[in-house]
Amino acid sequence: MNVLRGETLGADRRVAIVASRFNELVTTKLVEGACAGLSHHGVVPEDVTVAWVPGAFEIPLVALRLAASGRFDALICLGAVIRGETSHFDLVAAEAARGISEVGRTTGVPCIFEVLTTDDLAQALARAGGEHGNKGWEAAGSALEMASLMRALPAGNAG
Repeated sequence: MNVLRGETLGADRRVAIVASRFNELVTTKLVEGACAGLSHHGVVPEDVTVAWVPGAFEIPLVALRLAASGRFDALICLGAVIRGETSHFDLVAAEAARGISEVGRTTGVPCIFEVLTTDDLAQALARAGGEHGNKGWEAAGSALEMASLMRALPAGNAG
């Protein structure tokens, strides 16, 4: 049996982070966690690019441009969409998820989705360095693992 599994080794990996400024109190902590996680795994700061966008809805467009550049081994997409009184939450969260997954599938560059979707600010903060850890840190490990796995997989055309 041939088993392929990615590693979280960050040496010589280039990673872009696309982060939403909306709910910046939360997303700043996620970015800090992602950068710390990348550093912990050996990615040097010069190989990390952070692009800030206005909101979660705008993440896929910038992620697509970065992925298509050929400069990055993986992307980490960070944001926080907190439920309000209208259906806007559902629309933004769904489109961010759909768009980010489409970028990964169409470019072949792993795009880690870590846009928090919570009912309130307390839940978001609990996942941005609080009692539930920092999902940005977790996303860093996932990005490196996927970059490694994609490099280990045979080349081919998925379509």
